[in-house]
Amino acid sequence: MDLILWRHADAEDAAPGKPDAARALTAQGVKQARRMAAWLGKRLSGEVLIVVSPAERAQQTALALAKRFETSREVGTAAEPQSVLKTAGWPDRDGTVVVVGHQPTLGQAAALALTGEAADWGVKKGAIWWIESRGQGEARVRAVISPDMLSSGKREARGERR
Repeated sequence: MDLILWRHADAEDAAPGKPDAARALTAQGVKQARRMAAWLGKRLSGEVLIVVSPAERAQQTALALAKRFETSREVGTAAEPQSVLKTAGWPDRDGTVVVVGHQPTLGQAAALALTGEAADWGVKKGAIWWIESRGQGEARVRAVISPDMLSSGKREARGERR
């Protein structure tokens, strides 16, 4: 099984009277989501289960992937790392599961998947942790990538470097 934990991209700050779940992506967040979605899209093959938090910023992040997804409170803003892994079917499900959610839960889920204990590991906005289950309790990190590590495409087309 491949588990991809994708933190929502940059979102609006909390505002008085506005529910946290209604916070949308910023213009920068939209760019981050598109950049990461383009990178993932080139690497995801076959059937992929995508599970997304109901929060607006996570929904918008997932939409950048242009694939069908399901919404689940089990990976939402109040989720526990154990529920994220259980919802994903870690470590025994076949195929690839992408979970689009929030910090600190995704960092804790990454730690739990890799070490057996939840810990406060950081996941940058818009970044992914790609973890592979190798069976018999063995797991390895395939990639940890943030949007700022990826080319925007425009610079790459012009031959520029960051």
